[in-house]
Amino acid sequence: MSTYETIQLDATPGGVAMILLQRSTLNFKMVEELADALETLRGEDQLRMVILRGAGDDFCSGIDPHWFELAQDYTKDQNEDEAYALAEMLRKLKELPQLTVALVEGPAVSTGIGLIAACDVAVAMEDANFQFDDVRFGLIPAVIAPYIADAIGPRWAKALFLTGESFDADYAEGIGLVHYTVSNETEMEDMLEYLSKLAFENAPGAVSDIKRLFADTVGKSFDKDLSHTTAKYSA
Repeated sequence: MSTYETIQLDATPGGVAMILLQRSTLNFKMVEELADALETLRGEDQLRMVILRGAGDDFCSGIDPHWFELAQDYTKDQNEDEAYALAEMLRKLKELPQLTVALVEGPAVSTGIGLIAACDVAVAMEDANFQFDDVRFGLIPAVIAPYIADAIGPRWAKALFLTGESFDADYAEGIGLVHYTVSNETEMEDMLEYLSKLAFENAPGAVSDIKRLFADTVGKSFDKDLSHTTAKYSA
């Protein structure tokens, strides 16, 4: 595994990889390193589960304010290129063939929530908190919008984007952003062990195919094309 400055990537011989976010906020270097790490993990056939977790007290408090300051002097093309890099990193996370699990402690803000939504399963500490604060700064969370809408539905996503409302882990679980809420670190580790056990009971090829099945069928019209797509997967 490669050595990075802003993240830590470790993999066990047993088939579990852990990505630790070493910064509380995302900068462009971190986006590049995450993209590289995800590309590496994609090709690791022995892996069954990939865990994404904050190394400190925060999961991820969104974009580094300094990155925003730098962007004010960029051209439109430069800003679009960097936004595209962020979007591609999220896509790589979403499309990993392994089961992906986000472990959420502390704040998760805007793009940080995008990371959670791009994972297959999310477990949050009960004192975790969430917010899409972009609207307060005259910004829109465009890059993460498809992932949030996919995770919680477009109506919830739009409401939370428009209000900038802060919400807790129970609320996040209620709207489908989080699958499990735990009370302490012991419960978090127990849940991780439980999910790991499930991951290793399942056929890795089927896990990858199920993820691609949802990508190819969700949101599509119920017509003959959809029938052909599901029939091909079944066959």
